[in-house]
Amino acid sequence: MVGPYRGLFERPGVKAFVVAGLIGRMPMSMLGIGIILLISTLTGNYATAGAVAATSNVAFAVAAPLLGRLADRFGQGRVIPPCAVLNAAALIALMLFAGFGLPEWTLYASGLLVGATSLSIGSMVRARWSALYGGSGRLHTAFAFESVADEVVFVTGPALVTVLATAVNPYAGLIVALVCMLGGCLALAAQRGTQPPVQPVKSASGTPILIPGIALLAGVFLAMGAIFGSIDLITVAYAEEHGVKGAAGFLLASFAGGSMVSGLWFGSRNWRISLRARFVRSLALFMVGLVPIVFIDQPWIMAGALFLAGFAISPTLITGFSLTERLVPPALLTEGMAWISTAIGFGVAAGAAVGGRLTETYGASGAYLFSVGAAVVAVVVGIGGSGLLRLPEAASPAKS
Repeated sequence: MVGPYRGLFERPGVKAFVVAGLIGRMPMSMLGIGIILLISTLTGNYATAGAVAATSNVAFAVAAPLLGRLADRFGQGRVIPPCAVLNAAALIALMLFAGFGLPEWTLYASGLLVGATSLSIGSMVRARWSALYGGSGRLHTAFAFESVADEVVFVTGPALVTVLATAVNPYAGLIVALVCMLGGCLALAAQRGTQPPVQPVKSASGTPILIPGIALLAGVFLAMGAIFGSIDLITVAYAEEHGVKGAAGFLLASFAGGSMVSGLWFGSRNWRISLRARFVRSLALFMVGLVPIVFIDQPWIMAGALFLAGFAISPTLITGFSLTERLVPPALLTEGMAWISTAIGFGVAAGAAVGGRLTETYGASGAYLFSVGAAVVAVVVGIGGSGLLRLPEAASPAKS
């Protein structure tokens, strides 16, 4: 399984941008929960804490494609530093405003700026992989590695920020997130040798979301995001209902852990079926894998079920980003990948909101039906529109 990954890091500068990208994207799993823990601890108001975090998430989802377009047009080295500095300043302002008990609107304003200046580092790193290995079988393995890296971030980030905020200081988690963001982003920006070349854009009004295949993928990943957002919230409630609230983190780590293991395996395979076929099969497998969680009443059995359900996450993400790389013109690649991240972000926000309401009304097991329903929507959209994902005939079977 490890063999195919060894050759990825042979080219000069690859290890450096991989490490910088991993550190720089840590805040994507730390900011939301860090903001909630800080504001709720200082004010005792969970509603405000959640609303400020949601404001930041929505601002990121809106701004990510725009920042991706700037990176495509002017280069990552010119776009990342000012955004990183503004993001750090906004996060510091948010912490100070909360600490000094300033009016509530200042928290929303600073939270909005935090989200709007947050960079989609995962998209930028994937764009670097595409510049290096585009058109070769190694790109599939590289995207698999990135999916695993994302899961590592989502397994470790929330646990780290929670421990720091509760055991050290309410500000500690966000301070560590700030340091990771600033250090990782500036280190990535400094590596000009591996950044994608800036390419002229033929149409000033062109945007990847107008490409039918990308619009379809965005719709699928919107539903996928709703699954992620709802399961995160509902699983915390499930653990509390069963008297093991402290095990919520373990249950969610099982979900991400299944994805991490499958990502390593999926990327090590040399697939003969097309990308489109891999994508729709992964979606269908994800839907089937989610069904059992509605019926499980034992937390430790649930951990195993979530681990198995998570197996289809990485293959779906890997093939989705690979299809994006093939469907989007090189001059719009970072923006195209950012649209996928944006769709997931909006889905996560919607899934958390709906999942919370359903949990209050029907309990955790009943609310899990929403997650399964979102998976059904993803499968119907993905399979129904799969014709839009056909790639040029010139592509080889292993890569198309």
